Amino acid sequence: MAVSRVEPGFDQDRSIADRDAAHGLAPDLSRVLVVGNSQINRIVVARIVERSALKPVCENPVSAVRILPLMFPGLVILDGGPDNKDCDSVIAGVVALRRVSGRNLPAVILLSNRNGDPTSLSLGSAVDAVVTKPFTTEQLQPTVDRLTQRARG
Repeated sequence: MAVSRVEPGFDQDRSIADRDAAHGLAPDLSRVLVVGNSQINRIVVARIVERSALKPVCENPVSAVRILPLMFPGLVILDGGPDNKDCDSVIAGVVALRRVSGRNLPAVILLSNRNGDPTSLSLGSAVDAVVTKPFTTEQLQPTVDRLTQRARG
């Protein structure tokens, strides 16, 4: 049986991501979390990510919330759905991981039905890049490569 212990001064209200980062966990820059309600889109995105020699993990938004702090990927790709709101629940986890990592990691790409950049689409600072749907390999792969290289920086 596992025994849980509380360290002196550890704030028990912290999220899992905060606790893990406090223990020295760093983002896994070889992993990409692909999140969306459409299984077909997740598979297509995963194949594009694999071309960049990265390891995709595909999840729907509900399970992604649970797995995000456990895997701490270097990149998250969100399929925003028809109104860019399908993955809003995942954004809070990304923000928590960024806070504890002290860097803008994991990086985030939003697959959107609307043209624009994160600022013009009112997405805040949690999204690093927007790729407009329908997307192609020629559009998404350079964005994945750019954000991955920036993370390795």
